[in-house]
Amino acid sequence: MTDHDLSMESLENKLIKNHYIPDKSTVTTMYLAFKLKKPVLVEGPPGVGKTELSKALSRAFDMDFFRVQCYEGITFEQIVGEWNYQKQLLHLEMSRIKEVDQDIFNEEFFIKRPLLQGFMNKNPSVILIDEIDKADEEVESFLLQALGEGQITVNDLGTFELQNDLMVIMTSNSQRSLLDETKDRCLFLYIDYPSYEREVEIVKSTVPGATSELVESVVTMIHNLRDMNLLKKPSIRATVDWVKTLLTFKAKDLDDKTFNETVSVVLKNESDKKKVLKKFVKENNYQK
Repeated sequence: MTDHDLSMESLENKLIKNHYIPDKSTVTTMYLAFKLKKPVLVEGPPGVGKTELSKALSRAFDMDFFRVQCYEGITFEQIVGEWNYQKQLLHLEMSRIKEVDQDIFNEEFFIKRPLLQGFMNKNPSVILIDEIDKADEEVESFLLQALGEGQITVNDLGTFELQNDLMVIMTSNSQRSLLDETKDRCLFLYIDYPSYEREVEIVKSTVPGATSELVESVVTMIHNLRDMNLLKKPSIRATVDWVKTLLTFKAKDLDDKTFNETVSVVLKNESDKKKVLKKFVKENNYQK
């Protein structure tokens, strides 16, 4: 990845060509990430494109892509790597039969996981550390060396230096507050639900076969739903799924009948569905 000729305009165009419609804040932050060689912490509600941003950047700049999917209880070994104990034991058994080097603490016996693979890769790369807020503080603290110094230390193996022009993107749904040390090492980007105009662009880019009338009717309703006090607001992914669903049913727009039949595509629990139907659907409208 080279950034000598990169401008904010060219970055925006590359993302759009790869089906990601960024807002100005996203373009500015990612432009600075390229120029300053700093990690990016991306926060925002679920389903607004945090994960897809890293994938789009990888495609746009032809960079290799690595992903660490965090979850409660994830360990150092699952992020960085672990010793292949079976191979080590077999090697020790062989050493008893014939004279071989008994050193079992070298890279030959170490299984590299995504973070270390991304560090050691020779090609320009993007590594996504997804939902870092689900990992505990011990794991997050370990990442500080990688984020701040471009190094990963493995006990009994040594310190690995970053081997490529790596872009690190971490996402968070704010389930817990991250360490100040983590935030200090990163550029910060908050991605919220998009404006009406931007969401229309996103859906048209993702579902090019949909008419403007269909897309606009769905996006209008999605924004109405997000204004309600729902347990789970519809994501951009839900908007796209709704449009695809209506295309499957050969609907030309979102009328009363198709709304009633397909709204469950975007509402993920029964209480939200009842609340929405009570507000938007007239009683006995769709008796078969």
